[in-house]
Amino acid sequence: MQDFRDGTFKPLVSEVAERELENAPEVVQRLYAELLIMGADILRVDTAAIQLADEYQQRKILTPKFYDDGVHIALATIAEADVLVSWNFKHIVKFDKIRLFNAVNLFYGYKPLQIYSPREVTTHADETE
Repeated sequence: MQDFRDGTFKPLVSEVAERELENAPEVVQRLYAELLIMGADILRVDTAAIQLADEYQQRKILTPKFYDDGVHIALATIAEADVLVSWNFKHIVKFDKIRLFNAVNLFYGYKPLQIYSPREVTTHADETE
């Protein structure tokens, strides 16, 4: 979080994340609220994002159960985010998945999306929040 507080990174969040956080622990909800106060851009789901997420499904990169993960990736791709940061090592931060997402992204004219864990991105390595 300190990287956002310092202005090192500009936060982008999606309306999908808003829905997911409704039942999250209070500490997570507070951190999300802080991102919003810092001026995070909220990425809204639109037709282009749905089409790209659907393509991830058609190519069996993700199963239907994890469709929202594909929407997150599609939104970040379309927004040309510098990096998507996630703790989801099973469906998002995984070398073979990243290559497949980017193959689709490139096919549809988008630039590749960099996907990393927070530990790989933060300048505050000892930070626990």
